[in-house]
Amino acid sequence: MIQISSQFDSGAITVLDASRAEHIRLAIRPDSTTAGPSEFLQWFHFRASGLSGELRGQACRFVLENAGQTTYPDGWPGYAARGSYDSQNWFTLPTRYEGGQLIIECAPEHDSLWIAYFEPYSHARHQALVGRMQMQPGVRHERLGATVDGRDLDLLVMGDGKHPVWIIARQHPGESMAEWFMEGLLEALTDPANDTARQIRQQATLYLVPNMNPDGSVRGNLRVNAAGANLNREWMEPSLTRSPEVLHVRRRMQQTGVALFIDAHGDEAIPYNFISGCEMLPGRTEAQLRQQAEFLADFCAASPDFQTTYGYEASRYSTDALKLASKWVGHTFGCVSLTLEMPFKDNANAPQTAVGWNGARSKALGAAVLGPVLRALERA
Repeated sequence: MIQISSQFDSGAITVLDASRAEHIRLAIRPDSTTAGPSEFLQWFHFRASGLSGELRGQACRFVLENAGQTTYPDGWPGYAARGSYDSQNWFTLPTRYEGGQLIIECAPEHDSLWIAYFEPYSHARHQALVGRMQMQPGVRHERLGATVDGRDLDLLVMGDGKHPVWIIARQHPGESMAEWFMEGLLEALTDPANDTARQIRQQATLYLVPNMNPDGSVRGNLRVNAAGANLNREWMEPSLTRSPEVLHVRRRMQQTGVALFIDAHGDEAIPYNFISGCEMLPGRTEAQLRQQAEFLADFCAASPDFQTTYGYEASRYSTDALKLASKWVGHTFGCVSLTLEMPFKDNANAPQTAVGWNGARSKALGAAVLGPVLRALERA
């Protein structure tokens, strides 16, 4: 008998009927909050067990029946769900979107199979990353404060240069590629053989928040924190009750200043890595536009996975731009302030069908961003 479970870190699914392996009926559930269900639904992460005996090697069909009613239905065409037998090594599963349903078909090779919207990044891995990094020479850890659910909001600080550089990730918890990006960035920054990292740490003091939304990550949310707040719309007026995560980071930023800011995210529909910058920022300056263009050119040179042809229209956030982190920071500090978007789908410029865009490729992009950061510091 097949069992579907999701009572684990970042687990999220609603089971409608799992009586037949050839037609397992599921629904993507809304984000979980202390105030009840959220308006956002897209993330899923569950385990199917009981795939042994007569079922092993036979076709299983998982049908997510409400995919057409999710927050970003444009994200499904061309998308492939991720699967894993050990919750460590992830691969793409045959997936199609038709009639408003997301259909995942596979012939499991082992008794249990994890299936997720994207390769998860667990809270246990986050804690291990923070612990490992604080043990590196010249790195220190700060607890900025508590989240809505009472978890620690972690900040890693390194370098002793005059330029304050802030890099944050995972305001939207389901965008787990953002924390994979941060892991790659942090490992590169603390690599004693990395000369670029050494020069950055001489010229800048870096403030790094690997996960802005640990509550939402553990709850299995796509978009919001435990109070139901979309943190990337809270930067003008954060509050201790609704968005303490943003409030804590903003207060620390105001103490340090910001010379360069990067906010790492994922995009559901666009199959490319790209940056949304100050082109949509009210009051942007010619200097910001020039410095941003130089950063993007350097990033293209540093990584074949980055591009500037595809991305958001400049008018996308015209009505509430300053509610967003990179727009508020760019406006407040007059610096280069960027939102990095990575795909849930594969990178269409360099597809890897077996794994899609994944944690390892996100880590490599995190390491590659060091070159553009150093060039920006040298021009400052």
